[in-house]
Amino acid sequence: MEWILPALISASCLGVYDIFKKLSVKGNNVLMVLLLNTIFGALYLSPVIITDLAAGHFGLGDTLRGHILIVIKAFIVLGSWIMGYFAIKHLPLTIQGPINATRPVLVLVGALCIFGERLNALQWVGIIIGFASLYFISRIGAKEGFSLRRSRWLWLSIGAMVLGAVSALFDKYLLRSYAPLEVQAWYSLYQCVIMSILLLSLMRSKSARTDKFQWRWTIPCIALFLTVADLAYFHSLSVDGSMIAIVSMIRRGSVIIPFLYGVIVLHEKNVRTKLLDLLLLLTSLIILVIASK
Repeated sequence: MEWILPALISASCLGVYDIFKKLSVKGNNVLMVLLLNTIFGALYLSPVIITDLAAGHFGLGDTLRGHILIVIKAFIVLGSWIMGYFAIKHLPLTIQGPINATRPVLVLVGALCIFGERLNALQWVGIIIGFASLYFISRIGAKEGFSLRRSRWLWLSIGAMVLGAVSALFDKYLLRSYAPLEVQAWYSLYQCVIMSILLLSLMRSKSARTDKFQWRWTIPCIALFLTVADLAYFHSLSVDGSMIAIVSMIRRGSVIIPFLYGVIVLHEKNVRTKLLDLLLLLTSLIILVIASK
């Protein structure tokens, strides 16, 4: 149970993070918002790197291999973020959220194949119910004009989900060798560098067209809640006996918070059907928590 609580905290913070992300990118320059997110994220975690350097350490075991692995993670996460930010700008929260929440199905397959994780019967029941609810919610998207045939934003959301699953599996591998806080701090720094280079390159390109940027107070909140969510997430994975498939599924429960925000505040469509499906998802998460004690 020691690793379940931080996973639940991470899920709650991720839900709030999605809301601030939606408020920040709506009608705004997505790449500039993402750049500021990486800058704030690096600043929040900079004390970790400063402490390492002050002690005469270069971090991540003082090896080039460690930093190369973190750069790879930074590219994976940044790729997922770029697609996800554009998707959340154009899709309703009650559609984009559930699509992102299907990530555990890929994580589960990877965990079974790569890490040899095994689930008990009750855990399987929880995951199956969760996948069923997410499938039904995703199907509603077609009724609202966001079909796979017509909407590139749906494909971007799916792409973000796939890269997110790859990142989750890579995290489990990284945390076998490196401290969670160190991993988070260094990949945040490398993300900031990579995103800065990318945006500068686009700004110098005459063919690149971007939306006008507008500062919003919600932008620094994106990185704040994501940082706390990742801290709790990495701590959960670092606990002996933690299971990446279950942690990932619980984190996807974050969909509940932006889902309710989309229904109550943004007045998105098909409320009754979506609420019934959301209850299925909540049931699956409760089962997972009970089964993992």
